[in-house]
Amino acid sequence: MIPVELTLTPESGGVSSLARQIKLSGRAYPLFEVAGLVMQKPDRYTVGFKVIKRRDEAIKKDVPVQPLFVCSLDDTLWLSEAAAAEHAIKAHFDTFYQTQKMPCDPPKGVWTLVAQCGMTGELLGPPNFHGYQEKLRKLHTERFSRMNFDAFKSRVKIVKDEAIVKQWTESVSFRFEYTALNVPEPKVLQSMEEVRAHFAEVHQPSIIRQVDSFTPKADSKLPAPLQTLMRVSLDKEKRFPIRIATALSGTFASMGLQFFKRDKTVVHVAVARPHYLDVENSVVSETTKKIIDHINTNAGTNRKRLVETLAPSPAPAEPAADGTPVASPLTAEQQTVLNDLHWLIHQGHVIEFASGMLETAKKPAPRPTPAPKAPKKSDKPAANAEAAAPAPADTTAPDASSSETSETVAAADIAATLAQEAPAEEAQAEGSGTEPAPSAEVPPATEPPASAA
Repeated sequence: MIPVELTLTPESGGVSSLARQIKLSGRAYPLFEVAGLVMQKPDRYTVGFKVIKRRDEAIKKDVPVQPLFVCSLDDTLWLSEAAAAEHAIKAHFDTFYQTQKMPCDPPKGVWTLVAQCGMTGELLGPPNFHGYQEKLRKLHTERFSRMNFDAFKSRVKIVKDEAIVKQWTESVSFRFEYTALNVPEPKVLQSMEEVRAHFAEVHQPSIIRQVDSFTPKADSKLPAPLQTLMRVSLDKEKRFPIRIATALSGTFASMGLQFFKRDKTVVHVAVARPHYLDVENSVVSETTKKIIDHINTNAGTNRKRLVETLAPSPAPAEPAADGTPVASPLTAEQQTVLNDLHWLIHQGHVIEFASGMLETAKKPAPRPTPAPKAPKKSDKPAANAEAAAPAPADTTAPDASSSETSETVAAADIAATLAQEAPAEEAQAEGSGTEPAPSAEVPPATEPPASAA
């Protein structure tokens, strides 16, 4: 594989829509599932290429292992400056040069046969013609450089047809001249070799540039090694979208979304990190307490079952005259339940997963008390006497934060965390509980308003 790094960037508009949906719904989504949705369609991400550098001790500088070059005329990417220049000449020849067909004397002598390429049909001329070997080598270099020259030569056939011989005679009875355009003084060039030399001297420095990274157009043609790299990398990414997930994590974090690990394995993105709510020691409404109690005692419950349990719907209204059922509006009690549930979710006290399942943030396990360190031995008598003296009582209050274990995931650590995940683990974790993560905020001291939405 060519030593070039492939980069994948989610489309910014799509990421903004995803973040908006997560904030509005309040649900927690597995980051890898979101990345998988992005990888489903090519228009949801862009592909770029970046050079890999190594240290050159001779010049004390980092140099690219495989340099990259861009043709500014059409923003195409190439692996060498010569390839980029050749592309510019072929694709944009009329921009820089004007071709003129000039008559010349036909070759003298009587010609009864000509050589013809068996693969392209191009006429090479009689084998004893003075330009035959040069034309044969040129065709091999330009069209069949990967083929062994002797194998290519064996595909050349000798044709004795008079019409074919006449066609070759007419083709060498004129020559081409090339007039340089877009230059202060017009210049006439006699061959393509002179054209290439002129282009390299006059136009190439301003048209071909070396880059460290580049994102080509979606429909841009790439060199074969880069096409292979892109195909293999995209196949891997569709199976395990680590690069897209890493890029999404940084963008989501900048938009205010939070991350946590479920069962210490699967990274989820949500509006808030899990934050345990102690309803016994916090001043909260009775509805909030009932919501927490229902979720804790009914594993796998969802929003609909919660509302129907705490605030049952009244008897359905009679259908309309045409038989269409009439939808019953939400009662005041149901709206209160939904408002309190919305507050709990956005504070991280309740997690609503993508499947609709509700869970409460679990109480963090206290940190174990560290064992006292043994006193160090000292050879100095003064130190021994000082160690024998009673130590002053420690009046410092214990750190309240030491009783909680943080399982939240910082945005800077997402890449390392995602690399440890596997698709199988993600699928298995979906049916398990949520690993809590303490937040810097404390439970509310007052009852949340019923209209908190």
